[in-house]
Amino acid sequence: MPWLNRYKVLIADGALVLIALFWGVGFVAMKDALVSFSPFWLLALRFTASFILMAIIFKKRLRKLTAANLKAGLLIGVFLFLGFATQTIGLAFTSPGKQAFITATYVVIVPFLSWGLKKIFPGYLSFVASLICLAGMALLTLQGNGDTLSTFNKGDLLTFACAIFFACHILAIEMFASKMDPLVLATLQIGTTALLSFACALLFEEWPGSIASSAWWSIAFTVLFCTVFALSIQNAAQKFTPSTHAAILLSLESVFGALSSVLILGEVFTIPMVLGCFLILIAVLLTETGPTLLGKLQIIKTIFYL
Repeated sequence: MPWLNRYKVLIADGALVLIALFWGVGFVAMKDALVSFSPFWLLALRFTASFILMAIIFKKRLRKLTAANLKAGLLIGVFLFLGFATQTIGLAFTSPGKQAFITATYVVIVPFLSWGLKKIFPGYLSFVASLICLAGMALLTLQGNGDTLSTFNKGDLLTFACAIFFACHILAIEMFASKMDPLVLATLQIGTTALLSFACALLFEEWPGSIASSAWWSIAFTVLFCTVFALSIQNAAQKFTPSTHAAILLSLESVFGALSSVLILGEVFTIPMVLGCFLILIAVLLTETGPTLLGKLQIIKTIFYL
């Protein structure tokens, strides 16, 4: 029944918007935790705690683990880790605004990768919505303080690699979540990211000398809401919604992040930022209602010619 499938897609899309909300607020939590922890130790703590919690919650599902599950979970986990790693290292050589924008290019990369892998054209609407979303991200994130694209350094190159890895992560979830238990996949990819993060932390960083109590609360928030809940729901939701939809809806993370910074940290919300949020919302609306509108236009066109 087409209406039932559409209903499932709407629920999945709504879940992805909720994930974007938690990730947006998570920017503030991560910023607080980074005062006490170095990046890889923070990732190691976040993903290790998340893996332990998910292994306990989904232990019955994990008992049915297969070799195919393990390979898929490891592959998705590697993409997730590489996305975070290149983003973290890249931030040392570029500005936060430039990084936020370049990372957001995954909304354009996803349709092209999807087209190349599936050999199925995702539709002009997907590309139009992605470009509008990217324009919105430019207005939202490039706010001075060196945040221009006139120069491209190694930090920007690493960040672009991060965008590719996050795009691959979204596509890999779509590819495997429809064939396997999405919660098992989520647990395995989190475990893989935890293991690789710990290895990098031990190799490149030292354990912090002093840790603020607020940092632990921030880590707890990112573990429960930004990792365990978010990645579990993302893996489940992508069984029902296309990767191109998922990429644009998850980009709302930047809008919620900007709003959280204004409400919690007292940052200033400028007119370009407002326009950027508006363009991103237009992209989301095109993604959600565009196919229906195009269908109605086609009907009107047919009637007109008759």
